[in-house]
Amino acid sequence: MPNLEWKRIPVGPLAMNCYICVCRDTNKGMIIDPGDNVSMLLSTIEELDFSLEKILITHGHFDHILNLKEFQQQTGLQAQAHPADKPLFENLNRIAQMYGLESAGVPDVDFCLSEGEQIALGTHSFEILHTPGHSPGSVSFLSDGLAIVGDVLFQGSIGRTDLPGGSFDELLGTIRTKLLPLPDETEVLCGHGETTMIGYERKYNPFLL
Repeated sequence: MPNLEWKRIPVGPLAMNCYICVCRDTNKGMIIDPGDNVSMLLSTIEELDFSLEKILITHGHFDHILNLKEFQQQTGLQAQAHPADKPLFENLNRIAQMYGLESAGVPDVDFCLSEGEQIALGTHSFEILHTPGHSPGSVSFLSDGLAIVGDVLFQGSIGRTDLPGGSFDELLGTIRTKLLPLPDETEVLCGHGETTMIGYERKYNPFLL
């Protein structure tokens, strides 16, 4: 999709990958998981020169939403997430303090994302896949040849399942039924680390063999 541009920006203490996607047919864009380093994200948006239309959240773990409220105060946009992760958002301040961090506060979130819904971005659309296991409300965003998966699947690994609401069996089931059926050439944009491909993970990921 040459007219769909995306950029990966690691932010925060855990180098969480924030993604910006821009439809160059319309210069409309969205940002996924703007959890920290707000000034850097705003500068990047300015450099890329597009109209920011949406904030989407893959899941409610603190590194993905730590300073989301500050980003919203600067952009005036509400975020969208899956309702099953609502408790993680509501308890963000307490959870951040457990890790010795301070959040910008509880963000403004519309818990409206659901399986099969289409998110329009200019001339493109992203299908929402509910992909639980890492967290109850984890979602992935799927467009032609591209899957933005949060912390569900990594290059050679999978998301951790030892946090409240996590389930190893559910996560493996999610990956096998929702992600592995995608074409081999689907590019996987992960929540941490480098990007990968569905075909590579199907063949080499030790958790999936």
